[in-house]
Amino acid sequence: MKKQRLCALDELQDKDARGYAMMSSAGKEVSLIVVRQGKKVHVYLNRCPHTGVNLEWQPDRFFDLDGAFLQCATHGALFRPEDGYCLRGPCAGDSLQAVSAGVSDGWVVVEI
Repeated sequence: MKKQRLCALDELQDKDARGYAMMSSAGKEVSLIVVRQGKKVHVYLNRCPHTGVNLEWQPDRFFDLDGAFLQCATHGALFRPEDGYCLRGPCAGDSLQAVSAGVSDGWVVVEI
């Protein structure tokens, strides 16, 4: 795996999430969710652990109506943005698959 720039940190609003697609080091296209919390980012594969579908119902619409949890549009499962843990829904107790990520020189960098 190699580190790759995904996006500029400034492209993301604080306490929000966006979806991105990129090629992994294995040459496979992957769909990612990037969550910004202050200067930190959390990155997950955009795949519900219950059904395998993408979470959002419209582009970049990952949070529930209260803006507190990531929500699967297919069945309403709620995930904590800071660790991807599912609190409610058919996949309760499971987690989104985290991707190694950080911020370097104003860029969100992932290792995938």
